Amino acid sequence: MLSFSSSGLKSSLLRSFGAKGLQIEEQLLFEYPSCDGRSGFLLEEEEVKCKKPSSLGDLERKTPIDLPCLSEPQVTRHYTRLSTKNFSLDHGMYPLGSCTMKYNPRLNEHVAALPGFSDIHPLQPLSTVQGALRVLQNVGDALLEITGMDGVHLSAAAGAHGELTGLMTIRQALVNSGDIATKNVILIPESAHGTNPATAAMCGFETVVVPARKEDGCVDVECVRDLCKKHNVAAIMVTNPSTLGMFEKDIKKIADVMHENGGYLYMDGANLNALMGKAKIADFGVDALHINVHKTLSTPHAGGGPGAGPVVFSKALSGFMPSPNVHRLKDGTLHISEHPHLTSSGRVKQFHGQFNVLVKTLAYILALGGRGIRQVSEDAVMNANYLLSRLTKAGMTPAIPGRRCMHEFVLSDKFLKDTGASTMDIAKGLLDNGFHPMTVYFPLIVSGAMLIEPTESESLETLDEYCEILSRLMHEAKTDGEKMHHYPSFTPIKRCDEVLAAKKPILSFDDIPK
Repeated sequence: MLSFSSSGLKSSLLRSFGAKGLQIEEQLLFEYPSCDGRSGFLLEEEEVKCKKPSSLGDLERKTPIDLPCLSEPQVTRHYTRLSTKNFSLDHGMYPLGSCTMKYNPRLNEHVAALPGFSDIHPLQPLSTVQGALRVLQNVGDALLEITGMDGVHLSAAAGAHGELTGLMTIRQALVNSGDIATKNVILIPESAHGTNPATAAMCGFETVVVPARKEDGCVDVECVRDLCKKHNVAAIMVTNPSTLGMFEKDIKKIADVMHENGGYLYMDGANLNALMGKAKIADFGVDALHINVHKTLSTPHAGGGPGAGPVVFSKALSGFMPSPNVHRLKDGTLHISEHPHLTSSGRVKQFHGQFNVLVKTLAYILALGGRGIRQVSEDAVMNANYLLSRLTKAGMTPAIPGRRCMHEFVLSDKFLKDTGASTMDIAKGLLDNGFHPMTVYFPLIVSGAMLIEPTESESLETLDEYCEILSRLMHEAKTDGEKMHHYPSFTPIKRCDEVLAAKKPILSFDDIPK
């Protein structure tokens, strides 16, 4: 617990405000000078007189509470300034690869805030929330239409939780068939998200890495076949398009190999923004797929949450998916049902998941329709290929030379060789030029990786400006690599020791060096 003096802060720790133009370097609330009696409200004297509580015992406070005494304008300005420090899509382009940081229509926020959605409780009688149940049913039906799958479960709270839900369902199917004792390995491609092996381990499986094919970074069918002969494989987890931005063109063959060996194909849906409306996931032979609707279908990613990661299933797994699920009774009313105890993989979330996130998902889908959903994927892929082409011509090095990408692509640091500059220098230089950095040093199989995803949201003018700045930073690196080490210079906090901060975090305000 943090501890502060009643005056707000010891005089030796007081810091002065700093500002550049109207960008004020905000202090912590406890760094403001405190003035006894100052507050944003007034209580009548008799209201604060009360009988001494007798049930608190030794827990009764004996000293004044250590909170600063501030006026309402001071507190309002403090939190308003802090709110502006959070860079978001409302500020500018956010090209984090594999995260799909796209614009989210404000109308959907309004829809989710309607009283019939925001003022209900999951323990209400079902007869009083038929509209909410209809939203859940419609979201599920829409996701099945987009993917072509057979079953859908909506409770999962985000992507990694969706992965957990999918593998729990696969595990339950193996338990039901009696194969769980022998099927104990999950195959994980070398370029996979780190959550994949973590999820497999949480479900009690061992993991075996599938090496990336050298020419395109994709999964090799024959390698999967060989691994299935060597190990008792329960499933393979494939991200398609891959984290390298390449379409796994052998995905159906991989599924066939898994099914021939009594296993399942789990597809990581983090990159669905490149496929929806263009391809039916069911045609790939997929058995389970999570959908990051907080990225792909409108809701605010990286805004502090919450997220949602519905999971769709093939016919082979639909009978084992978690509960609860919505279905329609003979009289037309909607009902929440539980699966039979022996076949369901149980609950993965309290009540029915992140309901208001799913409201935004439905609003987004209905606003775009089938043609709009398809155009999202087409524009996302077009924007990524435009950036890849321009940056390659400018002299940057793609991780997969000579190939077109899907919705994202990876640059390596080869163009920085012998310059003294690094991927991190490029990322920090972007900060000084008004752009949030791309994902750096991931995937790990690419040296000095720069993973870029523009999404469909960005205009041609924004993409051109981004290319110009990256090209200028590359030129600076080749002509004066030492200069790159001084980026960023305009941000309130300059280049900090991120490794030290991770290894030795300062968790108490009192531990800040005097």
